[in-house]
Amino acid sequence: MTVLEAIQIIDSQVHDKRKGLPEELFQFISRTTPLVNVDLLIKDGSGNTLLAWRDDEHSGTGWHVPGGIVRFQETLADRLQKTALREIGTKVDFDRNPIQIEELIIPNKDIRGHHISFLYNCRLPVEFIVSNAGKTEKDEGFLKWHKECPTDLLEIHKMYKKYL
Repeated sequence: MTVLEAIQIIDSQVHDKRKGLPEELFQFISRTTPLVNVDLLIKDGSGNTLLAWRDDEHSGTGWHVPGGIVRFQETLADRLQKTALREIGTKVDFDRNPIQIEELIIPNKDIRGHHISFLYNCRLPVEFIVSNAGKTEKDEGFLKWHKECPTDLLEIHKMYKKYL
């Protein structure tokens, strides 16, 4: 089989690139291409930071700044809003210019080992209230306001410690 034939077979399995790729294909691409992602820095009026609990094979276990990987032909602004809805449950207002841009290369990590991250200052609607809907603090996606940077912040987000 030629590379072109393999590409044609793979392309036939991708129904809508804008919705994301099948997991196996996404992992393959992440071994060969840097991933672009957006991260949402959300503070309340007292300076506390909203973080989410994460526990997965790619990032590990700990608190993280909500974020998401940009899809094909998706704007950074669109990914910010989709991530806010998925991880927080509401849309956000955000500054158009990121407050930090970081390239993260994780040595000896083949899958998802190279990211270009854009950190945006975001604001929640006034009426927003954290609702964890029956989740406990160590459940995936649990949201919590933090006064200080937690000691169990994910390694990949330690580049943002000065903001937390």
